[in-house]
Amino acid sequence: MTGLVLAGTNEARQICKYLFENHIPAIASIAGITRNPKKLAIKTRVGGFGGVDGFQKYIIENNIDWVVSATHPFASVMRATASKVCNEFDIPHLIFQRPEWDVKVNDDWYFIDEIERLDNLIPIGSTVFLGTGRQALSQYVNMAGRKLLCRVIDKPINDFPFDGGSYLVGRPPFSVQEEVALFKKYKINWLVVKNSGGSGGFSKILAARELGLPVAMLNRPKLPIGTISTHIKEALDWLKSKE
Repeated sequence: MTGLVLAGTNEARQICKYLFENHIPAIASIAGITRNPKKLAIKTRVGGFGGVDGFQKYIIENNIDWVVSATHPFASVMRATASKVCNEFDIPHLIFQRPEWDVKVNDDWYFIDEIERLDNLIPIGSTVFLGTGRQALSQYVNMAGRKLLCRVIDKPINDFPFDGGSYLVGRPPFSVQEEVALFKKYKINWLVVKNSGGSGGFSKILAARELGLPVAMLNRPKLPIGTISTHIKEALDWLKSKE
């Protein structure tokens, strides 16, 4: 039996390590958006599948017997594609969904479903840190009058798409102290983040909490139908049946 891990998260890295150490045949797949990504413990393919048809072809040609979707919680298209194909082919499919970040009593969080709502939420003249990734930048077209800062891992080839905004280049992880210093340096007074959960990007949330900054928190897309695991132990227990 050969499995496929749709990776790109810290939890996917742990899953791949478990598969390697327990000699469970599997292939990992990453989108390839980031240049020079960290290596995974098992054989890894890079790039998209080409939609439902491409994913179906890959499953058939590589004799995939099970799939774990351990992609980013906002990778809704990939998750939906995997769910559709696995259901059609009757292939066991586990969706890993790590817990969301929880709001605390003194947090100034604003939960939104769409980036377009920010125009009515964030005042003109604000300096806004965008923690939603470079791929989402085109959705901020209605944010004129605010200074937008977007952090990226790789230095972009093209200029920032909006007047007055700029990229901040840096590779995680970042400590809370580093995030506090960054926010102070650029006089950031609003954060926009996805409710991704996990420890990877939580330092910026803690920094905002320490500084008392308001946070626009994007709600997650709905999960497709499938077996869902919310903790890594549950996912590893599911994989034990594949040994």
